[in-house]
Amino acid sequence: MRLSEIGEKEIVNLNDGERFGRLADAELIIDEKYGKIRALQVRDFRNSGRFFSSFGSNQVEIPWSLIKKIGTDIIIFESTDDF
Repeated sequence: MRLSEIGEKEIVNLNDGERFGRLADAELIIDEKYGKIRALQVRDFRNSGRFFSSFGSNQVEIPWSLIKKIGTDIIIFESTDDF
């Protein structure tokens, strides 16, 4: 699967249904040694006043190991207690 094919998919937390934007708006954190995706860095809308706040340092990293499913419209991850 190519990145261009999944860029418009929404990133959603399985535990509470919270949306974290689209993959196209995320940063991919790559493990340079192994050439694999280590995490997705996305905007954390939970405490920032949603879309109308200024874009600041409200970022959260979603480890790739938490990604559970890449569906036709969404990417589902399951958060942990320390997320």
